[in-house]
Amino acid sequence: QVQLVESGGGLVQAGDSLRLSCAASGRTFTADSIGWFRQAPGKEREFVAQINSSGGTTMYTDSVKGRFTASRDNAKNTVYLQMNSLKPEDTAVYYCNVIRFGRPYSSWGQGTQVTVSS
Repeated sequence: QVQLVESGGGLVQAGDSLRLSCAASGRTFTADSIGWFRQAPGKEREFVAQINSSGGTTMYTDSVKGRFTASRDNAKNTVYLQMNSLKPEDTAVYYCNVIRFGRPYSSWGQGTQVTVSS
């Protein structure tokens, strides 16, 4: 089973940018769609973005459209989430996961914390 490791989070101010990375080990995930999810304190984990295997198709939750961009480098077996114009409400632990049958398929990793101060 693929293991996913998220990185790139941090503490930033509103309006700043961050780029998250999702790296796979155990096997490649170049044939898989990958989703980004986040969980804010006291809230359920929610879908943020998804990118298909080739990187040619992406989708986003409404609250991040126009600010976040998912991309991937299959040669590096890595998926990215570029987050611009960050807002305090983007504060959460961010996770990536393989998407199959329209839902997260693999075990969750530890995630990466993103904290946006106002």
